[in-house]
Parts: sequence; structure tokens; C-alpha cells
Amino acid sequence: MNITQTPSPNFDDRRLPISLLILHYTGMETAAAALKHMRDPQAKVSAHYMVAENGDIFQLVDEKHRAWHGGVSFWAGESDINSASIGIEIVNGGHDFGLPEYLGAQIEALTDLCKGILRRHNIPKTGVLGHSDIAPTRKQDPGEKFPWQVLAKAGIGFWPTLSASSDQPVLTAAALRQALGRIGYHVEDALPMDALIRAVQRRYRSAKIDGKIDGQTSKIIKGLVKFSEKSGSATSVG
Repeated sequence: MNITQTPSPNFDDRRLPISLLILHYTGMETAAAALKHMRDPQAKVSAHYMVAENGDIFQLVDEKHRAWHGGVSFWAGESDINSASIGIEIVNGGHDFGLPEYLGAQIEALTDLCKGILRRHNIPKTGVLGHSDIAPTRKQDPGEKFPWQVLAKAGIGFWPTLSASSDQPVLTAAALRQALGRIGYHVEDALPMDALIRAVQRRYRSAKIDGKIDGQTSKIIKGLVKFSEKSGSATSVG
């Protein structure tokens, strides 16, 4: 795996140990434009790595430093996500440019890169997240076309066992809020619940992203809670 060093000035010191891996899409027309943006000191944004469509990997920030990729975000009680995470930008035009398909060579390179990061920092499967997980009211990336299930089969992240039937008990509003909080989502009363549901659907049920809770989405959320509890990463609701 060849990694090209393309240093960005946009970083600072960590204050937390690394426990998360956050995946993004660049949301720009070209890899060159994204790379230029993340190296611009005026932009005040960066990531540790960028993976191009052809599988080329660029490193902008050393893993020991805090890259600026998460913005206002939250997971499992922590709001300084940048300090706790490694951020990877995947070259893709995103929703503003038609949300193109992710390419095979790109996902293959991303898989290899992620495996090394997870191994170096002992990041659990529950710590592999999308930008839309940590900032569901602001972000949609890496988007509904991102192959989360493919990565999960390679040991990167988790994919719940899904029932073919949607005839499942629907979570009540109170149970839903508690379950999402235990997974790690931010469940303050001020946050719209439909945004959190869309984040779950975008990642695990991309055929239906309507922000409405039904039997199948309830089944997915229950499976995520169960896996989090099994792995010891479930959180309590404050």
C-alpha cells in the first residue's frame, strides 16, 4: 500500500486517546480540489488520509495529531470527536454532485488502510462511524451508496443481522431515544428524532431513508444495541 505524503497545516494536539475511525466523502468535484482545500490554512479543515477513486492514498496529518474533520459532532458522550478519532476522506462528489458510486479499487485501498488503523489503535468495531453518525443533523456522508456491509465483512465495523420481514414490534418514542443513546447517538431533546433515524437508515437500510420508525428499522436498532452491549461499548443515557 503506497501512501503519498501531502502535509496539511490544519491540525493541532490531541487531548484524548484514539478510539474512533470516522469515514467521510469529500463532496467535491475532483480529488485535486479536495486535496487543495484540506491543505489551505484558510479553510481550517483536514483529515488524516484521503483515498482517491483509483485507490491512491494521501496522508495529510500524522495520526498522532488532531485533524479537523468532524466539526460540531458527538458520540457516546464525547463532543471532541477530532481528538478521539482518525478521519478518512473518500473522494466522491457526494449528494451535491449526484452521489456517484464508490469504485472497487477505492474501496479495496480503503479497506487495507482501515485495517492498519484499527490494528494500530485497537479501535473496536463499534468505533467505525460515518460523519452522518456523529453529526446527523448536519451531514449525510459517506452516504447511502457507501458499502458498509462490504467493509463489515472485512472486519471493519459491524453489520446487524436483518430480518426479511418488517413485521417487528415498533419501538416507542421513549424506547427509541434510549436505544439510540445506548448505541452512541446524541439524543438531547433539542435534536429532531427523525434526523437520528435517517442516520441509521442511511447506513443500514439505504432503500428507505424517511426518518420514520417502523418494524424493520426498530429491528436494526435493537440489533445495534445488542451488539454494543455484547462488545461492552453501549453507553448510558444522560
